[in-house]
Amino acid sequence: MDGTGTTPKGISSRMAKQIAVEYRVYDDPAALSKAAADHFLEAAQAAIAARGKARIAVSGGRTPKRTFELLANPAECFLSTMPWSQIELFWVDERCVPPDHPDSNYRMTREAMLGKVPLGFEQIFRIEGELEPDAAAAHYESTIRTHFRLEGAQVPRFDVLALGMGDDGHTASLFPHTAALHELGRIAVANHVPQQKESWRVTLTWPVIVEAPDVFFLIEGSSKADPLHRVLTGPYDPETLPSQLIQPRSGKLLFLLDRDAAALLPPPDGNGIGRLELDR
Repeated sequence: MDGTGTTPKGISSRMAKQIAVEYRVYDDPAALSKAAADHFLEAAQAAIAARGKARIAVSGGRTPKRTFELLANPAECFLSTMPWSQIELFWVDERCVPPDHPDSNYRMTREAMLGKVPLGFEQIFRIEGELEPDAAAAHYESTIRTHFRLEGAQVPRFDVLALGMGDDGHTASLFPHTAALHELGRIAVANHVPQQKESWRVTLTWPVIVEAPDVFFLIEGSSKADPLHRVLTGPYDPETLPSQLIQPRSGKLLFLLDRDAAALLPPPDGNGIGRLELDR
């Protein structure tokens, strides 16, 4: 393999027996967004040093928006130091809406960052949410397969993959008790989400997400404290808490949190870092 993809051998081989979780706790959302921007920069530089490019998949939400604004802000260091010419940008998931719709993850990213940084059209791979859901998922999967030069059952290996988590424990568009939780062979699927106004989403599947060597969650707010505590310390129940499916093959998982989101976890050390070992 050339590092662009891997060939799955079934669920048991995809799920690490032990996951080393590190969570870093920041005083407020502004500090959290700055930490996320720092992590994007460091991870992109590391991927480029190792493989010549950084393939990054991002999620939507308020905290990523602030992070993207930092990356594009000429008053910050990131605009001049991020190796933009060697980055390829993908999305973890998207709502089935046109790219100019207020709910579009692509639109949020474009307004916060894409229109202000030197990323060329050929470096940006959006999910075409304006298409019929199954067609959008199939086209995104085809785009990824072509770009990563995948063959047969190979799946892509993104260098960096950023996730959020909802109040219900979902991540990406993997919502509780929805069909996409059970998809093992596809790269991207359309997922019907009854609990979100009967909406449709397109999402990367969890077997693809766990292949990335650098997977991190970016979470803030007191409403996330209880679900996060249950995801990390409660019984394994991914039908109810889909974020529990994210068990990277690398055996490492990072959470960047504000104090409100981390309130129910074991207290971090003096440097604001906590650690857990998941054995599932």
